[in-house]
Amino acid sequence: MGIFGRKSGESNGLGESNDFPKTNEGSDQPPLIARAESSSSLLQQEKLKSFKAIAYKTLMERIDLMAANQMTPDYLRHEIEQFIGELASEQHVQMNAREQKQIAASLVDDMLGLGPLEEILHDDSVTDILVNSPSSVYVERKGKLEKVNVKFVDEAHVQQIARRIASRIGRRIDESSPMVDARLADGSRVNIIMPPLALDGTTISIRKFSRTDITLDNMIENGNLSRPMATMLKVAAASRLNMLMSGGTGSGKTTLLNAMSQLINPNERIVTIEDSAELRLQQPHVVRLESRPPNIEGEGEITIRDLVRNALRMRPDRIIVGEVRGEETMDMLQAMNTGHDGSMSTIHANRPREVLTRLENMMSMSGFEMPIRAIRTQIVGAVNLIVHTERMRDGVRRVTEISEITGMEGDVIMSHPLFKFEFQEDTLSEEGENVHIQGVFKFSGVTPQFAPRARFFGFEKQLKECLRGDL
Repeated sequence: MGIFGRKSGESNGLGESNDFPKTNEGSDQPPLIARAESSSSLLQQEKLKSFKAIAYKTLMERIDLMAANQMTPDYLRHEIEQFIGELASEQHVQMNAREQKQIAASLVDDMLGLGPLEEILHDDSVTDILVNSPSSVYVERKGKLEKVNVKFVDEAHVQQIARRIASRIGRRIDESSPMVDARLADGSRVNIIMPPLALDGTTISIRKFSRTDITLDNMIENGNLSRPMATMLKVAAASRLNMLMSGGTGSGKTTLLNAMSQLINPNERIVTIEDSAELRLQQPHVVRLESRPPNIEGEGEITIRDLVRNALRMRPDRIIVGEVRGEETMDMLQAMNTGHDGSMSTIHANRPREVLTRLENMMSMSGFEMPIRAIRTQIVGAVNLIVHTERMRDGVRRVTEISEITGMEGDVIMSHPLFKFEFQEDTLSEEGENVHIQGVFKFSGVTPQFAPRARFFGFEKQLKECLRGDL
């Protein structure tokens, strides 16, 4: 069954809501007249750009979208390539097979995928994609931002892609609901904000995740932490310590949490709770929960706090919260204090000591009136380790400190670092641009307070080797 069953001018039944970027009718487009091949590649690019705009409009008129939706992407791409060749002949436009394939792929990406973003979505070196405007797209590679030559047709084109992302997970984004957190099919996290909140046009931020599972051993090879630090974290996870991964935005907290979760015994039941599901646990017994925003009437909201409370009734061995940032902190710490050892979460903070202050502030948001000493006692009883990460000037994400909560003296929470990254010097590349930071991951020499617990779980030998630096 073909996909071009209608004649030019017939409606596709979609009105103004179809998924193709609109062209500006009546605009001064250069005429598409066959002529001798120009020596200027710039002129050829302008001709192809004009042809592509006409191809969008013609495709809207001729395509049978119901038939197209039943085809595989590869077969649809083949059909559109033939359409492009025929249309080029009609318009007397000269193009080679490579250019024909490029335009066909672009049309298919706009029909089924994320348009101009599709190519960089499949680039494994890219970790973040940031769309600021139709002509301003940045990516992050190796911890550094760079502008890429990727452009949308116009603001309407960006909004079409934004709506498609949101609709695939049952969310909506428009002027009445101009902000949404979503995820792509591969698990990448997406934040979209559009006018009137975004003054300069719709903004799309995509946090990609590695197609391969990152382990602590991979992180050692990449210089994110030392082998003794990794061994201590392995012992801590296997000994069911409660841990918080702290750091700034993009510092690698979630990546570290994913790596740590692989150390959990496969016989344990894990419940994960997130705003937008992005954790990728490999254990066989995992229940994944995701919060839900209110609908347009302001009803039906399910918060992280609601899910944490519900998770306690699901017989979990461990609870993993993607990020604590509000009133759910109280419920999370209570869960850690009532038999759910080995639970983990992430939290935004600039330094490990600030984690304790943030926990106090967030517990105060829970609606319970508690003396400050009671709040701090709750924290001390719940959290064992704080693992702090940073993205440094050279773009490398490092575990800069592992701190242990040891108890209270008076009304003050006591903690001490077990490992710290100590900066030594930085060097520039031969071009004088790329910075490389040099330093050492240094053990403090303090025996961790959880050593008896490690002995109970059978990891005394590994912990001693780690503390002696025999690894």
